[in-house]
Amino acid sequence: MGRKMEWAGLANHMGGIPRKLVFMAVGAFSKIVATRLNSTSVHNANTLIHLVQSRPSGVPLLTVSNHMSTLDDPVMWGFKGFPIFNAKLARWVLAAEDICFKNTVLSYFFRLGKCIPITRGGGIYQEHMNEALERLSDGAWLHTFPEGKVSQEEAPIRRLKWGTASLIVRSPVTPIVLPIFHNGFEKVMPEKYFCGRRPPFPLCNKNVNIIVGEPLEFDLPRMRQTAISTSRNLSLPTIGWPSISPKEMDEAAQRCLYATISEQIRTAMESLRIFSKSFQAKGSWGSWSD
Repeated sequence: MGRKMEWAGLANHMGGIPRKLVFMAVGAFSKIVATRLNSTSVHNANTLIHLVQSRPSGVPLLTVSNHMSTLDDPVMWGFKGFPIFNAKLARWVLAAEDICFKNTVLSYFFRLGKCIPITRGGGIYQEHMNEALERLSDGAWLHTFPEGKVSQEEAPIRRLKWGTASLIVRSPVTPIVLPIFHNGFEKVMPEKYFCGRRPPFPLCNKNVNIIVGEPLEFDLPRMRQTAISTSRNLSLPTIGWPSISPKEMDEAAQRCLYATISEQIRTAMESLRIFSKSFQAKGSWGSWSD
């Protein structure tokens, strides 16, 4: 099966003008929702902005966050000081095919917005994951929601899907991985607002809090070797994953490796969640907004 409308996501599609127009419109919408209709506070924003604008050439950036609402992306990038109108710097993002790519018009719009369709339940080796790998190979910025779906419960970070971990391992250049936690978007766009449905427009006068962490360190050579050693003692069902280089890791070793990386990311995100609660309790957000 071919890649859905991939040509519309190319930077040179119609001279890049449609993409720029989409980012101007979506950027304005995000700014209005984040900073005019609501109050958005960001901790450690400079780390994110620096990595978006000034990371080493050819080195990809992979940001990961919890998923509180259908507005998380793009509105979480609408805070003051973030270059949201710059289509060249903007993130690529994995987007649910059944929501964002339901028809030709939506597919074209979200492709212009640098969205990559992902089939939920389609596995880590589905065709569009290769497209995400290509963007990382280009040194681009990719954002993922590794929980896999929206959850508006105030609860610990759930077990993460392995797709993000597989991208880290399979990327030709290991990306800089930056965890982010946010809350408040579940109040701006509640899933069950009226008759079990979302509101037609974002709600206002809500507080949105975004906490940017520090880049995570992955000792991939050591982690690969540990996964290979551990997998030899396990009897796991297989579904036919291909072996990957280096060391031709089989499916069992990959499962061990992806589980370890995913848990490291989940732990970092959970630490940010706890960090946010401690500051919210003290009412200290204003003192550390960037």
